[in-house]
Amino acid sequence: MALSAEYTEFSRRIGHEFSQPDLLRAALTHGSVASAVRSDNQRLEFLGDRVLGLVMAEALLNADQAAPEGLLAPRLNALVRKEACAEVAREIALGDVLRLGRSEMLSGGRRKEALLGDAMEAVIAAVYVDGGLDAARDMVLRLWGTRIASVKDDARDPKTSLQEWAQARRMPPPRYEQLARSGPDHAPIFTIRVVLQDGANETAQARTKRQAEQAAAQALLTRVEADGND
Repeated sequence: MALSAEYTEFSRRIGHEFSQPDLLRAALTHGSVASAVRSDNQRLEFLGDRVLGLVMAEALLNADQAAPEGLLAPRLNALVRKEACAEVAREIALGDVLRLGRSEMLSGGRRKEALLGDAMEAVIAAVYVDGGLDAARDMVLRLWGTRIASVKDDARDPKTSLQEWAQARRMPPPRYEQLARSGPDHAPIFTIRVVLQDGANETAQARTKRQAEQAAAQALLTRVEADGND
């Protein structure tokens, strides 16, 4: 069965014409609307995660042939993490064509980071199965674009850096506390505080706990490093 007009337009946005349209339909079908005759995207998501990792690992090796594994690993994590996948999904309006059950639609599923990230990985797998690794690679590199070149600046993990700072001063690991969660279920705001053994602390807000923890860690790391340079 041929793709609908909206799916054909989506195929144009990602730059791949499907010879097996059912693969795209499955990639864009959330478990909340799946049935015995309609597959969801979980299996494709599993495969797409691995394809994305391979493509990005290859791209990073080609982009910086002198970088050791210790530098490549955090760069890879920054490019393949769920937040990055969801960001790309928003840029191609994937949420507009995602098939959801009524409950997910009412709770804002088309904007949920986890659902968008999972579906993006499933779409990568659909292209891989339909057109092979070259097709999947071409799409991923095009959609991720300048992120690959700029990942050196984005890959620094503030939580890890703050923990290493504390360990170097014989402190226990920083403690993270969730102070509040506000907003609707489909767009929550988390307030997180990070505290060091000596009482130094910073607070940050973000749409996911992980992002809020990273932001708080970065704020505290910036402050303690500045204090140390005084």
